[in-house]
Amino acid sequence: MSLVQIENVSKVYTLGEQQVQALGDVTLSVEEGEYLAIAGPSGSGKSTLLNLIGCIDTPSRGKIFINGHDVGGRTADQLADLRARTIGFIFQTFNLLPVLTAAENVEYPLLQIKELSATERSNRVKRYLDIVGLNKFAHHRPNELSGGQRQRVAIARALVTQPKIILADEPTANLDHKTGEGILQLMKQINRDFGTTFIFSTHDKRVMAMADRLILIEDGQLNMPAIPMETVSAAQLREKITKFLYIENHDVYIVAPWHIHTEPGRWVVNPSATDIGDVTSYIQKKLDANDKFYQDVHILISLARLHGVKVDAWP
Repeated sequence: MSLVQIENVSKVYTLGEQQVQALGDVTLSVEEGEYLAIAGPSGSGKSTLLNLIGCIDTPSRGKIFINGHDVGGRTADQLADLRARTIGFIFQTFNLLPVLTAAENVEYPLLQIKELSATERSNRVKRYLDIVGLNKFAHHRPNELSGGQRQRVAIARALVTQPKIILADEPTANLDHKTGEGILQLMKQINRDFGTTFIFSTHDKRVMAMADRLILIEDGQLNMPAIPMETVSAAQLREKITKFLYIENHDVYIVAPWHIHTEPGRWVVNPSATDIGDVTSYIQKKLDANDKFYQDVHILISLARLHGVKVDAWP
C-alpha cells in the first residue's frame, strides 16, 4: 500500500446553519520518498487536505491510510501517537515556542516518545541541528534568529522524530526570495539523502518547479491531467505553456519525447529532434535583466511536470 492513501474523502464544515464542503470525493496516493506539491488558490482546500493527512482533522466521509494504518475510528491519543511517530510538520509562521532555545524547540516533540532517554534525545537534537547548519545557534531563542534560521529550526524539529512524512504548509511564505530558495534546497537535499516524503501546500512557483509531482486543487477538487500524456501532442503542450507564460513559440521548444534539459550552448527539449532552437543567450539575457523570467521558467517546468513530462533539474 502507498505511504498515504486517500479514498473518496470529503470534508464538510458546519458554520451555524450553513454547511461548507472544503473537500469533495478526493482520492490520492502518495508513495514513499515523493516530493509532492499541492497548489491552489486560498480557500481551495489544500490546507484542509494537509490537515487530514496530518491527522489533525478527520474526514466527513471516506478513508485515509497513513503508513498502512486506517486512521478512522482512532481516539485522539492514538492519533497523537501516530502523528508523533510518523509525521513532521513545517509551518509558514514557524510556530516555535519563544521561551525555548533552538535546541529545546527541536527536542520538544521527542518528549512524547517515552522510550527515548535524555541522552538519546540530546544526540538527536545535535544531529538534526547539524543537518540544518544551526548547531552553533543551539542556545539562541527564536527572537535572536533570522527568519531563515527559525525555519531551519522548524525543519530540524520536524525531522527529529525521524518521521516518514513531512507536511509543509507554505514553508517559504514568510521568507525573502534568497532565504526561501535556500530552505527549499535544504528540504530537497533531505528528501534525496534520507528518502523522507515531503508534501507541500503552496503558492510558490519554486516549490512547484522542484516537486516530483504537482497536483492542483480548486474548490475542494483535485485537478489531475485530463488525458494520458501519450495523447498530448508537442503542439498542444507548447500552446498551453506559451499561452500561460506569454512568451512566443520560437522562444520555447517542446517536442516529443518530453525530455526537457540543458546542455552547453542551448536550452532544448530532446536534442535528437529537428524542432530545436538555440535559445540559451536569449534566456541568459532575460535572467540577467529580470528575475521574473526565472520564475516564468519555473512555471513552465511546473506545467510540463503537471502534464507528465520528465524534467531534469534547472538551471
